[in-house]
Amino acid sequence: MARRVTWAIPGDIATLTGGYAYDRRIIAELKEVGWEIDLVGLGDGFPMPNAAQKASAEARLLGLASDHPIVVDGLAFGALPDVAARLHRARPVVALVHHPLALETGLAPEESVRLELSERAALASTRCVVATSRWTTDVLISRFGVAMERMAMVLPGTDPAPFSTGSDDGPLRLISVGAVVPRKGFDILVKALAQLTHLRWHLVIVGDRQRDAATVARLDGMIARYGLARRVDCLGNVSPDGLAALYGGADLFVLASRFEGYGMAFAEALAHGLPVVGTTGGAIPQTVPAAASRLVAPGDVAALTEALRELIEDEGCRRTLTATARAVAATLPTWSGSGVQFSDVLARLG
Repeated sequence: MARRVTWAIPGDIATLTGGYAYDRRIIAELKEVGWEIDLVGLGDGFPMPNAAQKASAEARLLGLASDHPIVVDGLAFGALPDVAARLHRARPVVALVHHPLALETGLAPEESVRLELSERAALASTRCVVATSRWTTDVLISRFGVAMERMAMVLPGTDPAPFSTGSDDGPLRLISVGAVVPRKGFDILVKALAQLTHLRWHLVIVGDRQRDAATVARLDGMIARYGLARRVDCLGNVSPDGLAALYGGADLFVLASRFEGYGMAFAEALAHGLPVVGTTGGAIPQTVPAAASRLVAPGDVAALTEALRELIEDEGCRRTLTATARAVAATLPTWSGSGVQFSDVLARLG
């Protein structure tokens, strides 16, 4: 008899973010190992839906007549503690947490408190909580009260990729990948690079520019104000082939995230054998080995400037870090392996 699971997700599963990419790939891998997936859309507005959006999502979840497991993506789950409790009484509930909602950059203090209380209550109504990194696992246990025996960790996979060949001549090519939202720290990155205009470099920023208009406007304004319009290209989303080509020609991956629940873009950069300049925010040090990177405290412009200066100027240092990154690439988790791990979690629910 086929194994079956419901997978509930807010918004559009085709959205180009790490969290949605994780859902898409794990669902595909579960199908490969014999699971039938009932995909349920929960609508827009999460993690802070209005009353109508929340009511619609609750109706969809409570209208599901089944006793097989249901996985609810954490972007919505933490905002639905009441429906989580009702689902928990009827069927095995799995919360998939990419990172706690309350830790998102840019929230007002009262919003952060409200989300933390809501997510803590929702997570109490689960058979299992799947986190996508050791860091997130530890936070959910220590801060959100999830019992260790209800926790499971399934890391994102990373696709094998050809190693970057880098630039042959001209400015050093830097690549940064992430949605233009406050948490990704593009403002910090631009401030740091503005101190290095005497060096030869060019940056491309790849990622969604539709999620936060205010942050996009601020970034564009900073680039203009620092006179970097010819040295920084903000490309928005690009095709997979386009992104692969950009990685292939890059010399250095840079991203000044304030925190990451795992850091799939960092892992992707390592898969391409690129040295990394990033931060110690959240799970990044667990994803990116020190020997392949320069990681600084989140928000520390001076430290980021120095790390960038070192790797832009010192070709020997870049080569050393590149060699380590290429070695690390072979050790990254695979999507097939992660799919088997997730399958095992579901199978244990009985």
